Amino acid sequence: MITLTVEGMTCQGCVRSVEGALKKADPDAAVTIDLASGRVDLDGKLDFAAAKSVIEASGFDVVG
Repeated sequence: MITLTVEGMTCQGCVRSVEGALKKADPDAAVTIDLASGRVDLDGKLDFAAAKSVIEASGFDVVG
């Protein structure tokens, strides 16, 4: 499992966008997102760099 901190998510629509992008890249992934903290937990085939790329392509910033 990898954990990413995502900035720029302000609503449930943002959460759905990030989750949808990650699920599109890895349909079998388990994605848990905490909007308040910006924490995204991902358990799947994507590594950190790939997940970061997918999230940033969706218009959000990954910190760290």
